[in-house]
Parts: sequence; C-alpha cells; structure tokens
Amino acid sequence: MLVVRSVFLFLLAAVLEIGGAWLVWQGVKEHRGGIWIGAGVIALGVYGFVATLQPDAEFGRVLAAYGGVFVAGSLAWGAVADGYRPDRWDITGALVCLAGMAVIMYAPRGR
Repeated sequence: MLVVRSVFLFLLAAVLEIGGAWLVWQGVKEHRGGIWIGAGVIALGVYGFVATLQPDAEFGRVLAAYGGVFVAGSLAWGAVADGYRPDRWDITGALVCLAGMAVIMYAPRGR
C-alpha cells in the first residue's frame, strides 16, 4: 500500500510542479498575465508541500526519484497541453528515467 501511496504522491507532485511551471510560462511567454503567473506560483508552492508527504524520509532519494517522474510527466504534459509529439527517443529516455525512479524508490533495502 505504501508504493501505491508513493506513486499517487509522485503523480500529484508532477501535476502541481509541471502545471505550475506551465502556468508561469503561459503568463510570461504567452502574455496571459499575472493571474496565470500567480496560479503557477501557488501550484509550485503546493508541490513543495506534497513532496514532503512521501513515506520515505530521505529528501535526496525522494527528489532524485521524482526527477524521473518529472521527465516523463513533462513530455506527457507537452503532448496534452501544447500538442508536442514525443519521438521514440523521448519516449525511450522517459522510460529509462522511470526505471531509474523505480530502482531508487522501490528497490528492497536491508533496513
């Protein structure tokens, strides 16, 4: 059950961080204004809190593993929100990152 909770928290963190960064990008680069930027800043702040809810207490491990989720999530977000089409190398790289994330977070450790 801890793995399911952890995966859910990683996905929620990805939506908040990638979504927050996208909102800031839209506010600044696409000239959508301060409300978009403010919403992005709030989402990024909430992301920082959600990361602390991971069952593993090691900051470095959690953030390193989240990097794999961020890579795959960013490509998915770009595909859905901006029409970006990842090529086979993007997808291969994202899968490698997710495999690394799984090793970092869920490998059996003799604790």
